Amino acid sequence: MDFRLNEEQQMLQDTVARLVRGEYSFEKRLEFSETELGFSEDFWNHLAELGITAVPFPEELGGFGGTGIEVRSVMTELGRGLCLEPYIQSVILGGGLISQAGSDQQKQQWLEGVASGQLKVAVGLQEPQSFYNLDDVETRAEKSADGYTLNGRKAVVIGGHCADLLIVSARSSGDSRDSDGLSLFAINPDAKGVEKRSYPTIDGAKACDLFLNDVKVGADALLGAEGQAGDIIEYQVGRAISALCAEAVGCMEEANELTLDYLKQRKQFGVPIGKFQVLQHRMVDMMSELEQARSMSILAASVADQDQSLERRRVLAAAKNVIGRAGQFISENGIQSHGGIGMTWEYSFAHYAKRLIMINHQLGDDDHHLERFAALLQAS
Repeated sequence: MDFRLNEEQQMLQDTVARLVRGEYSFEKRLEFSETELGFSEDFWNHLAELGITAVPFPEELGGFGGTGIEVRSVMTELGRGLCLEPYIQSVILGGGLISQAGSDQQKQQWLEGVASGQLKVAVGLQEPQSFYNLDDVETRAEKSADGYTLNGRKAVVIGGHCADLLIVSARSSGDSRDSDGLSLFAINPDAKGVEKRSYPTIDGAKACDLFLNDVKVGADALLGAEGQAGDIIEYQVGRAISALCAEAVGCMEEANELTLDYLKQRKQFGVPIGKFQVLQHRMVDMMSELEQARSMSILAASVADQDQSLERRRVLAAAKNVIGRAGQFISENGIQSHGGIGMTWEYSFAHYAKRLIMINHQLGDDDHHLERFAALLQAS
């Protein structure tokens, strides 16, 4: 098979690469992470002006009509720059849930804003007790005459502190951990009863916990059919996993380049430490892990927008497992190759390592997806 990008796809990737190189230095990233917003509003606006935020949306909504392959091109370059902007949360996951579950009116109301970058969406699917199981939802949605009343808590909502729209899962029927009975609701973040407790994450982004205390929403806040959101959530999380895998590959590429440059420059006993055979072998292992991760990222991107199937589930679980392990391996061995400087705040490698570790834990770590892959094999 020919895995080379076509002319339009290559142009898209080159555009994002130039933007990241020109405007997202490591020093600026440190500054962005310390702001109240936690990322660069100017950089987000540049992404929107260039149409990057519109990549996965259909052309009738002002989008690019891109697939998982185009998203992979974007996310790989954002990963190389360690960009903090909530692209996956707002464009991929938030926009994807609205696209799949929303009514025509809801799509017209929100999707154009998401595609233009003017509307930022944050998605709350996890809860403190969930541990990667997105069916484990204790937030309740009680139906009333004019809508619903929501009560519960959502954990680690990336970008929730500054979102213009919140999408949360809640249980409208059934018991905790049932796959049936889940519903999706779009909430105004300033609605009465919505409490946000914001904090920085270990990899530099900002998140919040959402507390929903008798939050009243109208019937038009429901996305899709009541109690039928489980399959929609699984499908869109699969697309987000594919995007995370692409971001991880970008991080790994840069981490390996930093490590290789250090081995060439750092001298001991009068010679570059890259001359030592044990470090050469370690570098080869790191490059081998990157190549395997890159291949799995391409495979994940190729199935991201396919109809749901056992094969799609298996590929995404395998990709997340392989890429999670590869990221952990490259982080640990890169730090070993650097020595103490590999853990210093002022040096970028430590931040790549942190991001790779957190990507492994987002939407299920390597152990979780290994178990999922094994269960899916048995199911076939």
